[in-house]
Amino acid sequence: METLQDLYKAKRSLELKWEQHHLNSGKYTLDMVKIDHKVREVISKIKMAEAELAHHVNKVDDAAPKVSVAT
Repeated sequence: METLQDLYKAKRSLELKWEQHHLNSGKYTLDMVKIDHKVREVISKIKMAEAELAHHVNKVDDAAPKVSVAT
């Protein structure tokens, strides 16, 4: 599975590729549509990875012992 950092790098790389296509052509092209689709896929993977990470953090927090100081 790809790490979250790798996913962010892939997203940034695709965004730069999209921008380069736009600068070269000056209009929205079919290649840019394909890049947009890939960016959406990477964003979906990022959201799933972040949700999984948050779930693990919540499990750890919920497992922490609750200590009450009674005086």
